[in-house]
Amino acid sequence: MMDALDGLTTFLAVGRHKSFTAAAAALGVTPTAVSQKIKVLERRCGVVLFQRTTRRVALTEPGERLFQRLQPAIADVEDALAALGDYRGRPSGKLRITAPRMSGAWLLAPLVAEMGEAYPELSIEISLDDAFVDLVACGFDAGIRLGDAVEKDMVRVPITSHSSWSIVGSPAYLAKAGRPRTPEDLVRHRAIRQRLIASGVVYRWELERRGKTITVDVPGGIVVDDIGLMVALACAGAGLAYVPDKAVEGDLSEGRLERVLEAFITKGPGFCLYFPARTQEQPKLRALIETVTRFRGQDAKREAAGSRPPRPARRR
Repeated sequence: MMDALDGLTTFLAVGRHKSFTAAAAALGVTPTAVSQKIKVLERRCGVVLFQRTTRRVALTEPGERLFQRLQPAIADVEDALAALGDYRGRPSGKLRITAPRMSGAWLLAPLVAEMGEAYPELSIEISLDDAFVDLVACGFDAGIRLGDAVEKDMVRVPITSHSSWSIVGSPAYLAKAGRPRTPEDLVRHRAIRQRLIASGVVYRWELERRGKTITVDVPGGIVVDDIGLMVALACAGAGLAYVPDKAVEGDLSEGRLERVLEAFITKGPGFCLYFPARTQEQPKLRALIETVTRFRGQDAKREAAGSRPPRPARRR
C-alpha cells in the first residue's frame, strides 16, 4: 500500500504549483528530489504525467485525470489527520485562505493579526485573487468572497452585513467635465471601466432610482481588472470610477477624490467566509469561524449608523 502512495504528495504539489521548483519549496526538499520522485511515479504508472519545457510545466491528459481524482481523496486524508488536532486542544498547522484583492488591507489584516496573536501555532497563508477559486482543487481551507458569488453547496459565515460602493472622480476631472446630476448624465463622461475576472465581461454600472435598477454602459477607453489601479487612475484624472468605499477612504478624506451620484447608489451584498461542510470541524477552521464572528460583531457596531439600504446582488 505504501508503494502505491509513494510520490503522490509530490505529484499533487507539482500539479498544484505548475512548477518543480515551487513544489520543492512547498515540500521543503530540493527540485532534484522532486524530479526523481516524479520520474519514479511515471515509470511505475507507465504514463507521462507532466509535459516539461524550460519555461513551463503542465499536466498531460492522464496526469490531469489523476490529479482531479486524487484531490478529494487526499483532502479526506488531510481532514482525518487534522481531526487529530482535537486531542491537542489548540489549532495548528497551515490555514490557507483565498480572498479578493480588495479585501486585503481593511478586512484580512485585522482578522489575520487577531488570529496570529490568539493561535501562534497556526501558520496562515493568504492568496489574493479576484477570480473565483475551487477550494478543494487548489488546496485552500476557506475562501472570502461577496455573498452572491459563493457556490450554493458551500457553508457560509457572514463577515460584513453589506458592501458600500461609490462613483468617484478627481476634483480636476470634475472641474473640466462637470458633475453628473443624474444617471443619464454619465453618457457624457469617461469611465475607468472594470473587467470582471470571474466572468470576463466589462461591468455595466448599476444604479437605483425609486426602487428600480438602472444599468448604464458608461463610455470609456480604459478597461482594467484591478480596483487599486482604477483608484489610481481616477486620482490622476483619467475619468470616473465605480469602486468600493473601503478602497477610496483615504483619497476621499484627503480630497484627491470626490463622490458623485450618491443618491442613486445603495449598498450591495456583504463579504462572507465559505468552506466545504465536511471541513468545518477542523480546529484551525473553527478558530477562523470564531474570529470572523467576533469581527462581524465589531463591524456591525461600526456600520450601525449607515443610512443607505441594502440592495440586491450586483457584482460577480
